[in-house]
Amino acid sequence: MLSVVIPVYNEEESLELLHSELVEVAQNERYDLEIIFIDDGSTDHSWQIIRRLAEEDQRVRGIRFRRNFGKAAALSAGFQAAQGERIITLDADLQDDPHEIPRLLAKQHDERLDVVSGWKRIRHDPWHKVIPSRIFNWLIGRLTGVWLHDHNCGMKCYRREVLQEVRLYGEMHRFVPVLAHARGFLVGEIEIQHRPRRFGHSKYGVRRFVKGFLDLLTVTFLTGFRQRPQHLLGTLGLVCFFVGGLGLGYLAVYWVVAQMRPDLGLKPLHQRPAVIYSSAALLLGAQLLSIGFLAEMITAYQSRESDAYSVAERIGLSTPTRNEPQQAGESPTR
Repeated sequence: MLSVVIPVYNEEESLELLHSELVEVAQNERYDLEIIFIDDGSTDHSWQIIRRLAEEDQRVRGIRFRRNFGKAAALSAGFQAAQGERIITLDADLQDDPHEIPRLLAKQHDERLDVVSGWKRIRHDPWHKVIPSRIFNWLIGRLTGVWLHDHNCGMKCYRREVLQEVRLYGEMHRFVPVLAHARGFLVGEIEIQHRPRRFGHSKYGVRRFVKGFLDLLTVTFLTGFRQRPQHLLGTLGLVCFFVGGLGLGYLAVYWVVAQMRPDLGLKPLHQRPAVIYSSAALLLGAQLLSIGFLAEMITAYQSRESDAYSVAERIGLSTPTRNEPQQAGESPTR
């Protein structure tokens, strides 16, 4: 089964057209299809249209949020409801072309990828969205090592086991390929067609890039130091501690020389700004080390609930572990 997960926020004009295009693709390619619309607190008639589509087509399923919780929450709800072994995500504004779905699936199958992300060489968006997006994508590649042309592209294809291990919260939906790559899944991309927006307007503003940058720092920390936060915090703490100690050591020698040689006319110690800087660096280093130890204790406690590894295959085991998918058609008692 192929599951198509579509977050919806005030897209009443495009839903029927999107549904008809998906049905056309499913019929042409003979897909066993389910379509999951997640109404993320729309204030227009989006939910009424989703409800009518579900009544007319048994392949359509709908989830309605009480208010707007964001795209990551909508995708997470859709992933939990999806029953397919392959899961496609796309936006509801018709800018993602459903006719690209067979190419995404072929790319995933031919190269044995776990995640395939679309990227739009030609974007029909205003320049003030395109340029910051390109800079943002470069930053993600530079900091995480996952070089994709368009991390923000809503059209992606996942194997089911990827989404069983990657947990979404906040606005982490754009970083699913990065989080999947950190757990050892294979990530690739394919160029797709980007269509001009036909109805409405974009729901994203300048604040999206500020939040995205902060989320990027979080993802970089999680993927690089999730299991050993002291490696980052402790390193920074030791550097600050060393700089502060070195400064205070220099000031101690300075004070001794000033006491022994008043003829040199050295400034009193309390008039040296280095006293404040060195003391602050020493205290900051001690705080970072302390926070690092607390983070290590929390990590050690929580690691009992989630494995730090991802298993691709098993043989000879009676039951799969928490993060280990059971093979299709395989008896749990094998």
